[in-house]
Order: sequence, then structure tokens, then C-alpha cells
Amino acid sequence: MLALYGISGAAVFIFMVILYIAAQFKRDNSIVDIGWGLGFVIIALTTFGYQEGMDGTRLLVTALVCIWGIRLAVYLFIRSLGRGEDYRYADFRRQWGRRAALIAFFRVFMLQGLIMLLLSYPIICVNAGKNPSLDLAAYLGLIVWIVGFMFQSIGDWQLRRFKKNRRNNEEVLTTGLWRYTRHPNYFGEAVMWWGISIIILPIPGGWGALISSLLINLLLVKVSGVPFLDRRYAHNPAYQQYKKETNRFIPWFPEIERR
Repeated sequence: MLALYGISGAAVFIFMVILYIAAQFKRDNSIVDIGWGLGFVIIALTTFGYQEGMDGTRLLVTALVCIWGIRLAVYLFIRSLGRGEDYRYADFRRQWGRRAALIAFFRVFMLQGLIMLLLSYPIICVNAGKNPSLDLAAYLGLIVWIVGFMFQSIGDWQLRRFKKNRRNNEEVLTTGLWRYTRHPNYFGEAVMWWGISIIILPIPGGWGALISSLLINLLLVKVSGVPFLDRRYAHNPAYQQYKKETNRFIPWFPEIERR
């Protein structure tokens, strides 16, 4: 498995350097978001051929990672067209001043690459050895993954449609899946990784995937996902009311429907 981590680390480093160079030409560090899902796809495809032959578990996990990563990258690429640099990275650029390019290399691109490697344990674990045939855990994990994929893809679609028709940038989406959770896309991503963890749980070392899933949940809820949006709309009355009525992460009926 250490060999696969070395191979994955080299592949991710090259990929992130290419992204960094492209970002400097465009003066848009938010390109790194498009590369998030693709980085995992690169790891999955790079490690998939490590073992001779092909087993169902390896094929299933690799396919699921590729479907998730490519869909997310395409969605984020389309969303970025004509927008310019995302406000988060624009804020970082202002804060870092003249050293913005150097700091971004380490704190944005290399840091994201490192996080990819840490979270890719399930991918590397399943591709490191020969696995048993698809079993009950694989089918259960696939069902969980599909639920997560639907939450993320439908949530993204609803958000994109809303942004096309909203009257101003302060208007808040409170319908569809967004009525039951303030972050259906992030919730869906977390659920997909739990599904992959369930799939590989029976294989040797598979329990370690649970730690990866916990880390992804922590990042989405406490670090890179939910907190950014909450800070952005901290002074928006409509969003503050939305926060009072709607669960932050796990979907549930709005407070107004529970009374």
C-alpha cells in the first residue's frame, strides 16, 4: 500500500502543479475547486492497474469515484464560466498581497493535494490487493452511494436553476432538497464516501475507510463547506431565518413543519 501512496502522491503533485500554473495565467485560484473531484479520479485510475486481473470490488469503487469526480468537475467548470475568481479565493488574494502566488501554491494547491491523499485511503486500500467477490456490503454500500449521488447532483441542479432566475444575489434557495437541509450537495458528498467505506469494509484494512469518511464529514461541516456559506450570508436576514428553520446538514423537516 505504501507503494501506491507514493505513486498517487507523485500523480497528485504533478496534477496540482499543472492546475497551479493554469491558475496563475488566469489569475483565478478557484480553478482548484474544479480539480478536487478530478484529483480523486486520477488516484483511482492510477492505482487501479496495480494488481493483475480485475475483481468486482476494485472495479465498482473505481467506477463510483470516476462518476462522482467527473460529474462534479464538469458541473463546477460550467458554473465557473464567465464568473471570474470565486469570492473566497479573491479574499485570500487580497489578504496575502504581493506574496499571494507563493502562498497559494502551498496553502491552496499543495494543501488540497495532501488532503486528497489522506482521504483517498479507501481507493488505495481497495486497489492495493486482491479482494473477495461483491458481497452484501458491496450492494448495501452501492445503495448508500446512489442516495448520496442523487442528493448532490439534484441539489446542484436545483441551485443552478435557482441562480439563473433569482432577482438578486441575496435571495435564498429554500425549496426542493434545500428545504430539508441547507447543504444537500455537501450532505450528498459525505454520504457517497460512507457508501464507498461500506463497500470496502469487509476487505483487509477496510475499517480504515471509516476514518476517511469521518474526516470528510468534519471538513464539510466544520472547515471548507458549511462555514463559508454561513459567513457569507451572516448579515442576510432571509438566510438567518432560513438557518432557524432548516437543518444545517442532515435532511429533516423544516422547523415550521414540526410545530
